Amino acid sequence: MTTDYSDFNARKRPETGSSNGSSSKSGKVPAYKNAVLDDYDLQAALSGVNPKFGDFCTRVAGEAWGLPLIDQKTKAFFTIVVDVINQERAGGPILVHVDMAKKQGATRAEIEELLLFMCVYAGFNKAAACFSVLDEVFGPEK
Repeated sequence: MTTDYSDFNARKRPETGSSNGSSSKSGKVPAYKNAVLDDYDLQAALSGVNPKFGDFCTRVAGEAWGLPLIDQKTKAFFTIVVDVINQERAGGPILVHVDMAKKQGATRAEIEELLLFMCVYAGFNKAAACFSVLDEVFGPEK
C-alpha cells in the first residue's frame, strides 16, 4: 500500500485556530488521521532542521503512519519505546513523540505506565531520564 502524495504540497493550513486545526469547542484535541501528514507544526519543525530533511521525513514517516492496521496512538507509543531504547540524551525526539502521542489521545498516566514498563526492558536509568519530558508536554503533575 502506498500513500498518494499528489496533493501533498497543495494542502492548505486552516485559517483559524492552531496551524493543524486541533482546537475544538470542547478543548479536547482530536486525534489526527495521520500523525505526520496532518500535523503542520511537526512538519515545520522537521523542515526547521533542514528543508530537505523535513521533506524526506514527512514523506517517509507519513507513509509509515498512513499504514492502516495499527492505530495512530499505538504507533505513537512505539515511537516512545524506540526513543527510550535509543536514548542518547533526554529531550531529543522523545519530546516530539510524547507530544505526538498526546495529540493522538494518550494520557499522562498511559505514558507513565509505558515508561515504567520500559524500565524492565530498556533499563531503569534510560526510562528514568524520560519522565521529565512528561512535565514539558503535559505540564507539572498536580
